[in-house]
Amino acid sequence: MIPPRPTLRCLEEDLKVPIPAIDDPLDEIDHPIIRKAVEQFGERESRHERIRSIDDQVLFKVKVQRWRGAVWVEPELPWLIAAGWRESGSADDFYAALAADGQSARAHYNAAHKRALTTDTYIMDFLPQRDDRLRLQAEAGLRFVRVLESLIPRLLRESLQDGREHRVELDSFGLGIQVRADHGHETYVAIRITGSVPGNVTLVILDIVPGCDRSGWFPEATLPDRPLAGNEQARSNIMDPTAAARLLESES
Repeated sequence: MIPPRPTLRCLEEDLKVPIPAIDDPLDEIDHPIIRKAVEQFGERESRHERIRSIDDQVLFKVKVQRWRGAVWVEPELPWLIAAGWRESGSADDFYAALAADGQSARAHYNAAHKRALTTDTYIMDFLPQRDDRLRLQAEAGLRFVRVLESLIPRLLRESLQDGREHRVELDSFGLGIQVRADHGHETYVAIRITGSVPGNVTLVILDIVPGCDRSGWFPEATLPDRPLAGNEQARSNIMDPTAAARLLESES
């Protein structure tokens, strides 16, 4: 499950938090109600309290300190769609205000459409919009780059230690890395990809390998120990021995 995240509207209008740069995921923003949503909806089996005053969508309560929030869950992704601050000495007025907004929106909807809504509320405008989806998609790409930035150095270190290919299966393709270091001479590195990946992903993988000239990657028909299969592609380069030494030192 993707961590719960606020909508852009909720972030700007309700929490008064500026939208961060694209490399700062919204679910990692340091705000009490966001942290609580991540904690509360991070486990599949946890129970949640429904907001009964909203009947056109299923929303759940999030409470921490004097913050109150409303979470809408689509498959594999909870969204914090609204949030507010409970005034001292008052009841859970945020949820009453949210219901009032939903009732007002329903009235406006029914006035503008021939087929009236039969629910008491209408909160579709609070749900994730196109900009939220685009932001999520962009962040997913950056999350994947983070995974590769952690994974590739580990595979390089493992191969540097024994000269064999070390592999991992990702969601849509397989990745293998093999490094051969001649004592006092060149350090050869080969990157093997199984399956089809966009060209920009291949370039990202190659760029993460340290100590290699970006223009020095060449296609290979074989790996050092075997020929390539039909669904495999490989590229090789020469790694700066200093970069190889740093990789090994970083493990200790």
